[in-house]
Amino acid sequence: MTGYKILQAEKQGIYVLKFIGEIRLNLCSTLDNLVESITQDPNFKTVVIDLTETEIIDSTTLGLLAKIALAAQKQSHFLPTLISTNPDITRIITSMGFDKIFIIVREPASRIEELEEIPVLKASEQQVRDKVLDAHRVLMGMNSKNREEFKNLVRALECEEHG
Repeated sequence: MTGYKILQAEKQGIYVLKFIGEIRLNLCSTLDNLVESITQDPNFKTVVIDLTETEIIDSTTLGLLAKIALAAQKQSHFLPTLISTNPDITRIITSMGFDKIFIIVREPASRIEELEEIPVLKASEQQVRDKVLDAHRVLMGMNSKNREEFKNLVRALECEEHG
């Protein structure tokens, strides 16, 4: 199994996040916590997300990225930036409508320094289910294609939650 890492830096309200390796469901609590802390920062202006070393990214992670993008737009009216040099990942993010909520850059950032690794949080099965549900609701709210794509998954998770 390939490893994974999330690196972070912040300067004057501009956050830089770099995702390395396979960014999947197992990181949803870590990411959700990160999204909450960033969006709660009164100095938060925007975020740059570097996916140049991301090998795999799942829909839960994409929902959390959408959440932070929408928060950035609401708080500062700046479109956040997503850097993706992997054609497969770029195709996934554009198919989800991320080109409407992010500036997508297809060349690597020239220099990113002072990034600190984010410690991975442990989460219960219920916490993970809640994060997955929330992330997919965010994706569904972005456009009708996503709504159609994830409605069955969300319905199944909601039934599981209430059943």
